[in-house]
Amino acid sequence: MEITHVIRPRPEPAPGEPKVYGKHVYGNLYNCDREVLSNEERLRQIVVNAAKLGNMTLLDVRSWKIGEGVSIVAIVLESHITIHTWPEYAFATVDVYSCGKHTNPEKAFDYIAAALRAQRVERKVATRNLE
Repeated sequence: MEITHVIRPRPEPAPGEPKVYGKHVYGNLYNCDREVLSNEERLRQIVVNAAKLGNMTLLDVRSWKIGEGVSIVAIVLESHITIHTWPEYAFATVDVYSCGKHTNPEKAFDYIAAALRAQRVERKVATRNLE
């Protein structure tokens, strides 16, 4: 049985607001917990929790075990969340991109960094608006 999602239409922006409001939070995580970085099911759950904490609508999660590492791609109604890991280097990259003022991609990113037990985090934020 196929699951279908009801997709809400995008609301019209208020006068003076951007036509498209987007925020992309991304970065590198160093000295992470190697066991978490290699645990595909745990990483999938981390992405699900991050989407909830960031107030995003999760549509699908896919994952692939690549050598020791894992790649996770979550499609959220508002855009995506990805994690790519290299347990052999205790390293991961994370992207949380979201369109919509109701979301909090920073909170989702910070949760992922904490869940991977990163000892050092390089985080950047890009605005992805269309005026």
